[in-house]
Amino acid sequence: MKLTRTLASGAATLMLLASVGCSTWESMDSRQKSAATGAGIGGVAGAVISDGGVLGTVGGAAIGGVIGDQVGKRR
Repeated sequence: MKLTRTLASGAATLMLLASVGCSTWESMDSRQKSAATGAGIGGVAGAVISDGGVLGTVGGAAIGGVIGDQVGKRR
């Protein structure tokens, strides 16, 4: 039950971040794609670590987004 909820919240986070401020994935540059992907992965990881806690999910998404942004900057 918790895993399903965690995966659903991670997928929702990824879809939301991918759609905010951009009409399509193709219109995003490498840095934006990396930030969105990192936020999605971080959100899922944070949810798993915190057993579906909101703060863990949001914190993981924020940290993952920052890391993804920095990785995308170097490409």
